[in-house]
Amino acid sequence: MGLIIDTNVFIDAENERFDLSRINRFSHYGEVYISVVTMSELLTGIHIAKSTHERVKRSAFVENILSHIPALSINEEVARTYAELCAYMMKSKSILKRNAHDLQIAATAITYGYAVLTSNKVDFQKIPGVIVESP
Repeated sequence: MGLIIDTNVFIDAENERFDLSRINRFSHYGEVYISVVTMSELLTGIHIAKSTHERVKRSAFVENILSHIPALSINEEVARTYAELCAYMMKSKSILKRNAHDLQIAATAITYGYAVLTSNKVDFQKIPGVIVESP
């Protein structure tokens, strides 16, 4: 078992809307991870900072996360799960199209048998097979 933390949880923490120590209440899931998609989104956030001060502060925040939480790669098995989820979403007329990054994170979680911790529970709720937790 494990828990994959979605990008928005870290954004909430950076903006002081969430205390990362509260992740401990999900310790029953075991180890905590991020997806390489979350890694990429966090690194992108550094590059789009509006000022040097914000960029330096955000870079320190992100690098601290990356040095403490392992990232799960998108391997062949995750890619196959992602393809299945994409096809399901394309075929389904009752479900709104989902963000590709959310589907990649969900595919990673499903493949590894982990839950996703996200502030945007709605983004993941109708993705079949994903276990979703919210802070």
